Amino acid sequence: MLMESDSPVSKKSRLVHSVDCTMEEAPSNAVGMNQSLHWTQWQILDSILPTGGFAHSYGLEAAMQSRMVNNQEDLRSFVIQVLENTGSLLLPFVYCASKSPDAAAWVRLDQLLEATLTNEVSRKASTSQGSALLRVAASVFTEIQALQDLRQTFLGSKSVSFHHAPIFGLICGLVGFDSEMTQRAYMFVTMRDVFSAATRLNLIGPLAASVLQHQVAPDAERMLQKWRDRDVAEASQTAPVLDALQGCHAYMFSRLFCS
Repeated sequence: MLMESDSPVSKKSRLVHSVDCTMEEAPSNAVGMNQSLHWTQWQILDSILPTGGFAHSYGLEAAMQSRMVNNQEDLRSFVIQVLENTGSLLLPFVYCASKSPDAAAWVRLDQLLEATLTNEVSRKASTSQGSALLRVAASVFTEIQALQDLRQTFLGSKSVSFHHAPIFGLICGLVGFDSEMTQRAYMFVTMRDVFSAATRLNLIGPLAASVLQHQVAPDAERMLQKWRDRDVAEASQTAPVLDALQGCHAYMFSRLFCS
């Protein structure tokens, strides 16, 4: 015997009631704005955004030519060192820029990072990516007036160098990322670009790189928690060998990447 709730009439009633409830829900302006913000935030992390990050290997190409990275295990160790160094040296600049996303604070951070970086290769890579990121962000996110003002005021100016870490933090702060998400995003972009370089250097295949990136993600989160929310006065270099490898890139006879 069928239960009364399983009758066609009951099912139809429940369906109509469900549809009525759905139709009564209308998204508020706040919800609509929040959803739009998510699309903007995701686009900043999209590899299709032409910021020039894939022109740089973070020293991986030099490490391979010097036989310091030869296989997948070496690559894993190398990526973790890059993340450690990124967290200790650059994450404070990302954090401070995202906490105070205004032009005056950004200029100070940019000038300080210019004085901090002693490696010519990594310094040029940083300024190249930073200036490209600002141009792209100002062109794409036209609704953010502060980005338009920055581009008009500083592009072409010799008073700033457009280092990538402060620019990234500034833009993330302007589009609504909180400071923790901004720092996590910077670590993700760094990790993503190193694995991308590894596939193009034929060190690892695309599928294996994706698997390894997933395996390294807990290490990236551990580095984030270790180095997050620090002032720029605490920025430090923790991987001197990596810094030396990046500096050797300019002396390689044959190279695929800019750094």
